[in-house]
Amino acid sequence: MRRPLARALTGALALVTVAVVAPLTSPPFAAADSVVVGGYAVQVEESPWVVALSSRDRFGGTRAGQFCGGVLVSRTQVMTAAHCLSRVVLGKDVSEVRDLTVITGRSALVGSGGREVLVREAQVSPAYNPMTNSSDMAVLTLAEELPASQVIPMAGPGDPAYEPGTSATVYGWGDTTGNGSYASALHAAPVTVLPDAACAQAYPGGLGGRYLASTMLCAGDSRGGRDACQGDSGGPLVARGRLIGLVSWGSGCGEAESPGVYTRISAVVPSS
Repeated sequence: MRRPLARALTGALALVTVAVVAPLTSPPFAAADSVVVGGYAVQVEESPWVVALSSRDRFGGTRAGQFCGGVLVSRTQVMTAAHCLSRVVLGKDVSEVRDLTVITGRSALVGSGGREVLVREAQVSPAYNPMTNSSDMAVLTLAEELPASQVIPMAGPGDPAYEPGTSATVYGWGDTTGNGSYASALHAAPVTVLPDAACAQAYPGGLGGRYLASTMLCAGDSRGGRDACQGDSGGPLVARGRLIGLVSWGSGCGEAESPGVYTRISAVVPSS
């Protein structure tokens, strides 16, 4: 069932608020930068809830300042990965980025059409742990409302969209090869939701990272070749027409034994 973000967060998740005193627009980061590997070009009209995070001040104008992805979850709120707003990615505190912007309705980053909407406020989940990537989620409040038709419903706890074996799609403007070949237009790749046991086996801890089923889910292709990559962080993982994950982390791009790890939406925005 579709739930407005404001309602879902009430009494369930207090967010740390960072005031943004001016508009913001920017491009990708190494861990947050990636383009969908093994995917195909899509038109944003087919998935109007996918947005790009931009800051030309921080990342230049070559890719319209794009540095991460995001997803519209209410008319004025975009959900993205918390690590996208970190000092490591932005080079300064997010409150100091004067042109943080969301690009919506535009398949090609430097193309025409669509809108660039300033971010009024950035909210990072207080449960976010940058050491483990647990609860890797943040919410951006926009300075203008967008059409309700662009909002995607979020999958709550127990939703069948999370079941292993479910077909899903990941979207982004990131690296399409894993070798720094960034896409100029929106891409999507089909992946499959994997069992928690397989994810835990792929990421048991140590240098490769630890999979935490309580706040994460993973998806990929058993043969490899389809995955999110650098530049895709914060972008949506969608199954059965609902948002189930945000691109968070992983080892490599499109490797058979290293599936992509996503923030589990039902964990960071529980049902009210």
